[in-house]
Amino acid sequence: MASATPAVGQDAIATMRTLARAGALDAPVKVSCAGLADRLDVSNQTISRRLQLLEDHAYVTRELASDGQWVTITEDGRRVLRTEYERYRRIFEDAETVELHGEVTGGMGEGKHYITLSGYATQFVDRLGYEPFPGTLNLTLERDSIRRRAQLDTLDPILIDDWEDENRTYGPASCYPATVESTSGEQYDTAHVIVPERTHHDEDNLELIAPEKLRDVLSLADGDRIAIAIAGADS
Repeated sequence: MASATPAVGQDAIATMRTLARAGALDAPVKVSCAGLADRLDVSNQTISRRLQLLEDHAYVTRELASDGQWVTITEDGRRVLRTEYERYRRIFEDAETVELHGEVTGGMGEGKHYITLSGYATQFVDRLGYEPFPGTLNLTLERDSIRRRAQLDTLDPILIDDWEDENRTYGPASCYPATVESTSGEQYDTAHVIVPERTHHDEDNLELIAPEKLRDVLSLADGDRIAIAIAGADS
């Protein structure tokens, strides 16, 4: 999963918030550096640098016009703003868990390969307290849960470090303790959501690992709807 952790400073994010309030989340908005500079009480040069930085990180797209520029916040930029929102919401609402819903779906078989690699397997035992079943449970998240997924960035993960063998380097991952509940009410509370730093999955996909095969323990089949309560490592 692409990380929603901002790769720019808070000043640039404040500029993106101003653009969002102007409507750039939904459609291109026409702005000028002078106008933004007045609203944020900074110089034209500062605003120009911030917009360039946001564009360089693919948080906005820009199209120059004769009297300004058309700016649109991208999906990556939207995720950054959503993560900021969730962090503040967690402060004031004292949210301890993130609840997501999705449907069980078939994976591509890569989970079994990576989870059994020695560099990961040893860390799973040391840091999660178990040796995972060789495979992941894949979910396609519902629309509301796709939006709430940004809340994961407000939780403290259990970090799985990168490592390398003689052939290649394997990337790090974050794990979050999770309780899985099926529609029949059965619960399994020794699972973890795993979020590799490098992944081909879209934002609507979520992977879980556990010491047992979750499909068998909870009698799950493709298309079954389940709920996942996700906590931080310090919860």
